[in-house]
Amino acid sequence: MGQKNIKMISWNVNGLRAVIKKDFHKSLKNMDADIVALQETKLQEPQLTEKMKNIDDYESYWSFSTVKKGYSGVGVYTRIKPRNIKYGIGVSKYDDEGRIIELDFKNFIFFNIYFPNGQMSEERLQYKLYFYRNFFEYIDAYKDKGKCLIITGDYNTAHNEIDLKHPKANEKRSGFLRIERDWMDRIINNGYIDTFRYLYPDRVKYSWWTYRFNARANNAGWRIDYFFVTQNIIDKGWLRQAFIDNDVYGSDHCPVGIDLKIDSL
Repeated sequence: MGQKNIKMISWNVNGLRAVIKKDFHKSLKNMDADIVALQETKLQEPQLTEKMKNIDDYESYWSFSTVKKGYSGVGVYTRIKPRNIKYGIGVSKYDDEGRIIELDFKNFIFFNIYFPNGQMSEERLQYKLYFYRNFFEYIDAYKDKGKCLIITGDYNTAHNEIDLKHPKANEKRSGFLRIERDWMDRIINNGYIDTFRYLYPDRVKYSWWTYRFNARANNAGWRIDYFFVTQNIIDKGWLRQAFIDNDVYGSDHCPVGIDLKIDSL
């Protein structure tokens, strides 16, 4: 059986209509990825244009928020045809916000997730924590059957102090609360691997910067965008590289990615 190199990218674009005006198509071409997961597209279905949907040799799949306009939303471009596509996990209060796309590629299942932000209120923080719980319960069922899983997206939580510029100043802010970081611990203790940190235990690199305070120029950022994989992907030797591409602009996030060498699809 031969092996195939696959490059995957995840990027919170903070509004697809906005980023398309900032060299998005050129960035996509330069990244030359086989699968590209976008979060926070901020689109409703009628706003999805042919220029957004049909790019080069990609198929695309989209999930939209049905509860609020100009909010949330995820999309996936893929050169590899999935066997099956699901939108959501069967829980309407999460699925209605357009946060989840699941693609079954036969020898792995790919999830593009825009995890909630908990900063708005205590209610939204609880929503975020319940989202973590319900989502990982859902995918644990796959993991327990031995499926190879890739879970990418904006997790909206920096895991440890190495993952943000000013940890002390932010320890009471959603995104770095102990209760959120405990969820990241739980995910890892449950057999999911943070690919970037697995390959680079001590590397300081960020994927998000506030638009305020000249944060990106000063590299005062947070690492909140991840590729997690199940342990069996590591055991098979599929993971070859993980990266954070700070040189791509257009959003307050930059793309993150992994390179895999997997058994032929």
